[in-house]
Amino acid sequence: MNTPHPDILALGPWDPKMIQASWLESAYEPSEQATAHADVELEKLRERGSPSHDGLAARLADWSADEQQLKLELQPARWALRLVSGSEFGSLSVLCAVRSADGRWLAGRRAAWVASWAGRWALGAGGAVEVNEDPIIAMRRELEEEWSVEAATLSIEALVRAPTGMALLIGLATLAEGSEVTRDPEHDEHAWWPSNPADWPAEADDPLRVMAALLTR
Repeated sequence: MNTPHPDILALGPWDPKMIQASWLESAYEPSEQATAHADVELEKLRERGSPSHDGLAARLADWSADEQQLKLELQPARWALRLVSGSEFGSLSVLCAVRSADGRWLAGRRAAWVASWAGRWALGAGGAVEVNEDPIIAMRRELEEEWSVEAATLSIEALVRAPTGMALLIGLATLAEGSEVTRDPEHDEHAWWPSNPADWPAEADDPLRVMAALLTR
């Protein structure tokens, strides 16, 4: 079975200072059908004990890029729309892969109650961008909240559209030598995988290997 690959919207790398984000004042208005679908998916989360709130988060309204800069035009949108597949919703998340000073990859198994990737292994840290928040600040915030560490170096590698339709701003963080991570309750296990993705364990599923190929291109 072939794994769907993300659509690459813009390819870096860029220094974080090269990312320019602006916010539209008006919130995105989804259709009644999309709203109803989001309500159903949100109720499913509540039934399995997820404390996920349904406020507003970032939607990717537009973007432009060249070698010197990535510009993002963001818009407030209902958080629960990220639970519904469809590129028209444009929900934006940040994803920050993490490597140790010697090149190993930080992987964490997502707890059963979380909204996304429940029970699956993921790379690094990630999450929604809050309204009027700079996406780079969001990326650093997620890294600190999920793993209690700061990046020694951070590069922004790509803007992609996942097969579900969600837009992902992807970063790559390297930790200082001797850094120790402490996982948050959103993860029930973590491990440092070998620097060469070919040596990763069986729990590293195809989407993670696709991501590693993008980050080590």
